[in-house]
Amino acid sequence: MPHYRITIEYDGRELVGWQRQANGPSVQQHLEEAIFAFCGEDIRVQGAGRTDAGVHALGQVANFTLASNRKPHVVMNAVNQHLKPAAVAILDCEEVDEEFSARFSATKRHYLYRIINRRAPLTVDAGLAWLVKRELDADAMQDAAKVLLGRHDFTTFRAAACQANSPLRTLDTLEVMRYDDDIEITTSARSFLHNQVRAMVGSLSLVGTGQWTKADLKAALEATDRQRAGPNAPPYGLYLTEVEYGDN
Repeated sequence: MPHYRITIEYDGRELVGWQRQANGPSVQQHLEEAIFAFCGEDIRVQGAGRTDAGVHALGQVANFTLASNRKPHVVMNAVNQHLKPAAVAILDCEEVDEEFSARFSATKRHYLYRIINRRAPLTVDAGLAWLVKRELDADAMQDAAKVLLGRHDFTTFRAAACQANSPLRTLDTLEVMRYDDDIEITTSARSFLHNQVRAMVGSLSLVGTGQWTKADLKAALEATDRQRAGPNAPPYGLYLTEVEYGDN
């Protein structure tokens, strides 16, 4: 039976997240229903990461197996046709070994968080970035971000409902760059805890406004106490941009 790997883009504003849920449409649901409409097979799609409601993706990866042989380009084009009008699209499809797992074979995940730092309300970027009206010092945020790099117990930046077996994670990159009113925060690691990126961004925003110092962020990390973190940044500024595998 053919095993497929797909790369997916989606706008999370009208979605309850990656995983199927009873309270609204999810990316997984849209994909599985589109595949069923295409070939009549009731299958389950496994994603590389379970993005939350409102979170977007430019390079989510998933895998699934079909009973019938279909060329990858046929699968991609047909499923994209059946995905309409949902804001979900398959960017690439290829046949892979059945040992491949979008989730467990991943070696690194990359995220982008977008902040627009201005007084005026958002129009074009409404629902696609976090509007912060208070002036942010991106240089201070970048300097403070260094304390989060490396391997740490990230309990402070972990959701209470996180199901990971361990709070230990190794953060490979965390960079803050300003482009006029746009502040882009990029980060990468093999894996992240539930809400880790949003919690880190929310805490860095406190550094940016001068409410916290670099030492305060370090103390919060070392406290391993969720109550010591800043607020979670809103989900709609977050993008899963890329998932790496051994063949990248």
